[in-house]
Parts: sequence; structure tokens; C-alpha cells
Amino acid sequence: MFVLELTYTAPLESVDALLDAHRAWLDEQFGAGVFLAAGRKEPREGGIIIAAGADRATIERITASDPFVTGGVCAYRVSEFVAARTAPELARFQEQLPPG
Repeated sequence: MFVLELTYTAPLESVDALLDAHRAWLDEQFGAGVFLAAGRKEPREGGIIIAAGADRATIERITASDPFVTGGVCAYRVSEFVAARTAPELARFQEQLPPG
């Protein structure tokens, strides 16, 4: 599972100009079953996305295609973690901890 942290690198006016395209991109990823949750940070300096069901290389390709990235208004920090415990609604994403 992944936590994708977006940090805006441009003024909010520039971010807002790409917001509709970014939301359409989010809809595609939710439709594909990759994204589980997404929203903006408070204060409004970026956002957070929870993703699952893909490997790191795929997640990095997906984030690189975000209109916010291609438009030069944000940078991503990708953190992978093992979801050893989940809420019942997310049980299908639960993972086993590696040995050691």
C-alpha cells in the first residue's frame, strides 16, 4: 500500500488552473481501483492519496502522469508500507509482514 504526498510547488492560482484535469485523473485512478482515498491537506499546501494494488514502479508512473506534475505545480513523495492491519472495509488490502 502507498501514501502519496503531494506538495504544491507553484502558487494556488496555478494549481487551481489544473484542478479539473487533476480531478479527472483522480477519477481514472479510482475507477481502475488503484486509489482508495484522496484529499487536500489543511492548510492547503498539497494533498494525500492512499493507493493499493500496484507495485512501486506502477505507482511512480501513475503519479508522473498527474496533470499537477506535468503542469509543474506539485511534487510527489511516495511512501510504501505494509498494511498489516486494516479496517474491515479494507480487509482485501491487508498484507503479511515480511519475516524479520
